[in-house]
Amino acid sequence: MADVEVPVTAPEEVLPEVVKNLTGRAVASTEGLALAYFSLFMMAIVPIIWGSFRSITYHRKSKESGTQIEVMSTKDVYMFPIMASGMLFGIYIIVKYLSAEHLNLVIASYFFIIGTWALSFIVRPVLGMIPGSSLLVDEELYHMKFNKGSLVYFECKFDLLYVVSLALSALFGVWYILKKHWLANNVFGLAFSINGIEMISLGSVKNGCILLSLLFFYDIFWVFGTEVMVMVAKNLDAPIKVLFPMDFLDKGIFGSNFAMLGLGDIVLPGVFIALLLRYDASKGEGSQFYFWVSFMSYVLGMGMTIGVLTIFNAAQPALLYLVPTCVGIPLIISLIKGDFSSVIAYDEEQQETPAAVEETECKKTE
Repeated sequence: MADVEVPVTAPEEVLPEVVKNLTGRAVASTEGLALAYFSLFMMAIVPIIWGSFRSITYHRKSKESGTQIEVMSTKDVYMFPIMASGMLFGIYIIVKYLSAEHLNLVIASYFFIIGTWALSFIVRPVLGMIPGSSLLVDEELYHMKFNKGSLVYFECKFDLLYVVSLALSALFGVWYILKKHWLANNVFGLAFSINGIEMISLGSVKNGCILLSLLFFYDIFWVFGTEVMVMVAKNLDAPIKVLFPMDFLDKGIFGSNFAMLGLGDIVLPGVFIALLLRYDASKGEGSQFYFWVSFMSYVLGMGMTIGVLTIFNAAQPALLYLVPTCVGIPLIISLIKGDFSSVIAYDEEQQETPAAVEETECKKTE
């Protein structure tokens, strides 16, 4: 929750006017603050569960079809915090010394495109549950391809149901562009989170441990050591965070005094939790033990973040609490159960694809 800004929570009648002038923020009631934190908490855990279980299907279908999945290499893992730091600081320089208005316009246009695309992948299966939607699903798919000779730049296959999903998502994107409402921001943000957790592969548990350990220090430095993270989160008008108004009880959906949670605090632990779910599935025992251990560890870490946030009344680097719980607790339990070597050695690139299995069986037959 590195991007959370916390207001004074004392009752308004006992708060001196000078404090209100110094903070520049309206006072949040205890009830409003509790509702905001609970809402952020739910918006964090739902994408992790949803995206993790979708990742099982996504990776299985990709292997069956022979589609290449982008997997983070060890080099990618070490470079990620460096590249993220460079991008974060670059945005900070623009926001602080140049006009954030033009940057937000460019970013809004960019997120309209990718947000519409991401949301359509969430909307399509939901529409597929509506009676009669099967009429829009054809076995013969439409095929779009951009190529020059044998060089294929872009290729896409889709049916009418996906076209309808894309159109509805685009309408939602127009609402986001025109109004920048926090609900529209959250829907796009949650769509990014679910798709990210579903599609991003860390490659191995070892890679996941290294990446989260590096981001542990990354988050602490940029939140506690500088003003960069908080300033970017407050001034960058883009669905890179989920929001909830702390004055919701007074103003409803038109509230403007927001608590916020960065998507990185959802997606980065989420891809590791999804990886452990796929590890459980790889054993073929029907168990989801390490998934639920890591998920409950995330719940514990997020609870600690909110607790410290409330006590110290200051923005917190959520990964300071999420990394030790999400990584440490599953590894300690695996050590106790005698599964440590199996868990830490899990590597998705070394898992045999159906084609590889079939080829091996043919060789044995010969």
